[in-house]
Amino acid sequence: VKLVESGGGLVQAGGSLRLSCVDSGSGRTFRTASMGWFRQVPGEDREFVASIKWSGEDTVYADSVKGRFTISRDNARSTLYLQMNSLKSEDTAVYYCASGSNWRPVTYEFWGQGTQVTVSS
Repeated sequence: VKLVESGGGLVQAGGSLRLSCVDSGSGRTFRTASMGWFRQVPGEDREFVASIKWSGEDTVYADSVKGRFTISRDNARSTLYLQMNSLKSEDTAVYYCASGSNWRPVTYEFWGQGTQVTVSS
């Protein structure tokens, strides 16, 4: 498993970004893995954002992003997405994707290197 995030950047408050996370390892592994997005601000703990079941049929969101962010996946492309709308300054963080096993809860085993999202007010 090798996870590589992209799509971060600088955006104004109220704007949108779409993050992607490609697993360049085994496609079979991605199709059977539960996936998640986390974020971290310097000096603070990593925070859960959203997760999605291997099949895509179930998702979980943090209250802080519910209704604004959408997690999705394309198993044929081994790619995880996070569509972020109505961005706020408090969404500024480094965003990480993670791969794991089981569901509710997910045991995360692999992490990407992160992509910076900065929301200007």
